[in-house]
Amino acid sequence: MRILFFGDVVAQAGRRAIAAVLPRWREGVQPDIVIANGENASHGMGITPETAAELFAAGIHVITLGNHTFRRKEAAALLAAEPRILRPANYPPGVPGYGYGVFPAGERPLAVVSLQGRIFMDPIDDPFRCILELLPLLRKQTPCILLDIHAEATSEKAALAWMLDGQVSAIIGTHTHVPTADARILPAGTGFITDVGMCGPRDSILGVRVDIVLERFRTWMPVRFEPAVGPVIVSAVLVEIAETSGQTVAMTRMEEIVDPATLGHLA
Repeated sequence: MRILFFGDVVAQAGRRAIAAVLPRWREGVQPDIVIANGENASHGMGITPETAAELFAAGIHVITLGNHTFRRKEAAALLAAEPRILRPANYPPGVPGYGYGVFPAGERPLAVVSLQGRIFMDPIDDPFRCILELLPLLRKQTPCILLDIHAEATSEKAALAWMLDGQVSAIIGTHTHVPTADARILPAGTGFITDVGMCGPRDSILGVRVDIVLERFRTWMPVRFEPAVGPVIVSAVLVEIAETSGQTVAMTRMEEIVDPATLGHLA
């Protein structure tokens, strides 16, 4: 089974860049399923029905989310109706939407789980306890399980990965928008990368205009974040899983810089 996972999609530039590169990447690596973290898909913060539809039309099969899940007022109804969009499973009981799903991929289905960390982030429910409670249910359906851990602290991501080594197929870190150089397979067969990076404006601070972020740091006054312009970086990871065992056999980082002139007018 081959899984192509795109890092945090930032605004229109990220959405269009994925649509531009995915047909060619699909031909080259032939993924069975394509996943993207879309919590920044709508103007850099949150997701809407329109931005989700654009990602699905580009060829994304499953969208995971994170701490900006409900930033847009339309999100609650969207998540309640769309099982292909996954908000963190460790949100408190009663929150709209799905925290995991099982999707067609290769000869066996793939279970995808979205989790959110708590270190330096909102203190939602315990992600460690949440995934341990979910695992028996998921493993009854498939040995192939992929987890998106949307977290700030590298230590929290690594702790989750080592706890789950051999129990899930792969753990993909998102949220920091900065790709890490540690893609590897842990001793018991779980693939892990601390952060896959982002799909958004390269010459920016996490996809946001540099001048705006500098103003925030230098004055600590409220500012309105706006997506940056310029070249667009597309960061992803290709995960190859042995479908019988559910173990990762290869992890490969993929990256491309897209000329914004090829993407049309960007709002």
